[in-house]
Amino acid sequence: MDLREERRSDRQAVRDVHLQAFGDHGPVVADLADTLRDTITSEGGLSLVAEHDGQVVGNVMFTRSLLDAERRLVDVQVLSPLGVLPEFHRRGIGSALVRRGLEVLAERKVPLVFLEGDPGFYSRLGFEPAGGLGFRKPSLRIPDGAFQVIRFPAHEPWMTGTLVYAEAFWRHDSVGLRTA
Repeated sequence: MDLREERRSDRQAVRDVHLQAFGDHGPVVADLADTLRDTITSEGGLSLVAEHDGQVVGNVMFTRSLLDAERRLVDVQVLSPLGVLPEFHRRGIGSALVRRGLEVLAERKVPLVFLEGDPGFYSRLGFEPAGGLGFRKPSLRIPDGAFQVIRFPAHEPWMTGTLVYAEAFWRHDSVGLRTA
């Protein structure tokens, strides 16, 4: 399994990963990934793929958002989406993608990475419930346990406050859970 940064030529393969990985919700996630990709720069954000025998089988994206802290706005990253082709589940691919992405972001001196996700999965990768650490979620539709953060050495104690998602998450209605 090779982990590497996404290339321009991977666009359709990454879209296919999310279409398959997220079932009925796949088109929304694939569209979100397409929009988020356009916000990634060499200094801000990251898109990694997992490749197996020349085929892209997984993808994770980290993109810029803001933390509205008392002193000032702080650039942070949001992990979303993370997708792996269903036939490659339970092989550690998603975990490997996340771990590699977190290594890169820590090296870039990113202070915080947030996500909405399964605490059982992400706690194994170092994420903690964000609410008890002084962070407020950007929407009440996000379950408390799903709102998680990982703090890196660049984090300072004053860096608490409300996460403000990038506009793309709102445009694609990809914040929290909708009822019905």
